[in-house]
Amino acid sequence: MGNKEIDFIICGGGISGLLLLNALNKDSFFKDHRIVLIEKETKNTNDRTLCFWEQNSGSFDSLLYNKWSIAQFSSDELKLEFDLSPYNYKMLRSKKFYAQYYAELKKNKNITLIKAEIKSFKSEDNSSIVHTDKGSFISKFVFNSIFNPKILYNQKKYPLLQQHFIGWFINTTKAVFDPEKILFMDFDIPQNDLTRFIYFLPIDSQNALVEYTLFSEHLINKVDYENGIRDFLSSKGILNYTINEVEQGSIPMSCFPLEKLNTTSLMHIGTAGGWTKASTGFTFMNTNRQVSRLVEFLKKDKPLNTFKTISRYRFYDMLFIDVLSKHNGQGSKLFERMFLKNSPLTIFRFIDEETTFIEELKIMSSFTFKQIGWFLKALLSRLF
Repeated sequence: MGNKEIDFIICGGGISGLLLLNALNKDSFFKDHRIVLIEKETKNTNDRTLCFWEQNSGSFDSLLYNKWSIAQFSSDELKLEFDLSPYNYKMLRSKKFYAQYYAELKKNKNITLIKAEIKSFKSEDNSSIVHTDKGSFISKFVFNSIFNPKILYNQKKYPLLQQHFIGWFINTTKAVFDPEKILFMDFDIPQNDLTRFIYFLPIDSQNALVEYTLFSEHLINKVDYENGIRDFLSSKGILNYTINEVEQGSIPMSCFPLEKLNTTSLMHIGTAGGWTKASTGFTFMNTNRQVSRLVEFLKKDKPLNTFKTISRYRFYDMLFIDVLSKHNGQGSKLFERMFLKNSPLTIFRFIDEETTFIEELKIMSSFTFKQIGWFLKALLSRLF
């Protein structure tokens, strides 16, 4: 393939890379464009569990593993159960996502998959070069979805927390779960000076995903996650079960402006582009929304570094991460106040960045005077 033939290069065939590639593939505007996906291996495993909420039916419904309409929130002083309507909380697993998306892309002769390991990028004038172990490729529009965490570790201006977890897909010997209800966050576990909670998704009455999750700067020992899951299950009287699958992950929570690394011809997308919601770690639907905006932007043939992703919600997230990094043991109390003083659906809309400014002011006023003091101190530090 001659370099001059490549209109778009997408680096990385994970979730964000495939979402962008599929969006270009589905839009007739790009039917005559040559698109290259560079990925060292075709992904075909359940290396990701993707959860999100949306109203009514959606474009990913055919891939869903399960969905729910009732959720629960729990802390030592607050127990809530709420109807998610008009939302459904949805779950899909990456193996089925990869299979469908790769199969669909093979039907388009304008798309070429190059199995290669990416070594580096270089932007020159109006194009960028992707260097791989199978050669170099050049395009006016290069999109990188491969996240380099060193970028966040090598700076101090923006605190970096991690949403880290171990999850078990378990099967019990008896029917013990209510398959209609998810446990969105359960902080009613020992916090031990870190923000810790249980995340629980029942698949049916005998199968469930249970995750022990932390928002903190450092990872903990593997045995601590596992003991946390065992203790939670034991507290619910669940003693006889089989662990069918284990998943482990860490999602960066930072407001470092990764978009500043973009050039006129190179854009970082997904987690690599700062599309992870810093205050919660949710990435999938945020990336899907950004991809929709990006596809329309590309039709205008503008430099990639003029694509804007910043909103006032970035500022809210920044203050929240600033506070959580200094008062990590109080994270459960911050979430408790938000759920105590606001409709859970308003909180979901806030995470989706769809609230009004009045609603946002109400959420900000939910905290205690002491907690508000933490946010004011963080605000002053950012301003001065």
